Amino acid sequence: MTGKQSTVIQASAVAIAGRALLVEGPPGSGKSSLALALIDRGAMLIGDDGVTLSRASGGALLAAPPPNIAGMIELRGIGIVRLETAPPAPVGLILTLPSPGNPPPERLPERAERRTLLGCEIPVLGFDPGTIAPASRAEWALRLHGLDPR
Repeated sequence: MTGKQSTVIQASAVAIAGRALLVEGPPGSGKSSLALALIDRGAMLIGDDGVTLSRASGGALLAAPPPNIAGMIELRGIGIVRLETAPPAPVGLILTLPSPGNPPPERLPERAERRTLLGCEIPVLGFDPGTIAPASRAEWALRLHGLDPR
């Protein structure tokens, strides 16, 4: 399959060192806040609360901003802010923020689970942003559990 097949998922995404880090979770779980903290550390916005996924000709899963919300991020209690967006980037990892009633993520996961999206297996890691260094921890999650850049 080539880049013609695509889907939009409800997640936020940033580009870090040429890879897309997707952040998914229920409304109010902190997706945009984590994305903003990563942007403050040098990441670039791909999409907030919506990300277009498609297959690249080389087989990688690419994340891009949906056209109708490209460059916009919601800052809860502040408003909508416009930022420069990153070009499409291969997805390296999906972080799943906790949902009410679900058990917390593993404290020391040996490896990330895998999810198939558009025929690509992507690592998925439960992630509780908490209050201690969430952006730095998310970067380390990408380094340790994410797919190698292609």
